[in-house]
Amino acid sequence: MKIKTSELESVAVKPSQYPPSNLPEIAFAGRSNVGKSSLLNLLTGRKNLARVSGTPGKTRTINFYLCNNEFRIVDLPGYGYAKLSRKQSAEWGEMIENYLEKRENLLKVIQLVDIRHKPSAQDIQMYDYLKYYGLDGIVVATKSDKISNNERTKCIREIRKTLDMNSDDVVIPVSSLKRTGEKDVLEIIEKIIADR
Repeated sequence: MKIKTSELESVAVKPSQYPPSNLPEIAFAGRSNVGKSSLLNLLTGRKNLARVSGTPGKTRTINFYLCNNEFRIVDLPGYGYAKLSRKQSAEWGEMIENYLEKRENLLKVIQLVDIRHKPSAQDIQMYDYLKYYGLDGIVVATKSDKISNNERTKCIREIRKTLDMNSDDVVIPVSSLKRTGEKDVLEIIEKIIADR
């Protein structure tokens, strides 16, 4: 699969702002600063489709990107940003929960973790949550250019073990900087859409 066209279709904080549920959706979730915007730009081949920011916790909305006029990539707000107030965290949690629980055309959530670090308590909580709703099974390990090939195998094993992944679940190492791994992610997206 190649994403030839992509555009921001909708920015939402509540279900009434979602686009129509007429197309399959694949959502992306991860901690603030894990490299989600960089990955989305890599997948779509566009430099500034998703705004990359040096400030963690910048995405505070659910962003819907229309791809090839056939499906949507959905960018969920980053979790685990310490400077948020408790009230903001609760609002974000509710916003994400609403989307994950009630969006009928959501096929899968791809979770991002930083390959260099053991998944955090919040990463585990998110993966368990996705598992509960049957949206788990795919993890993208970002920033893979920052470690050696030997370390990569060890880190992937650590991610699988910490998140208690099944043997048929997938971990894809990706580097937005070196532009590696995006073909694997796109192939998986293509398969999910084809198998729906």
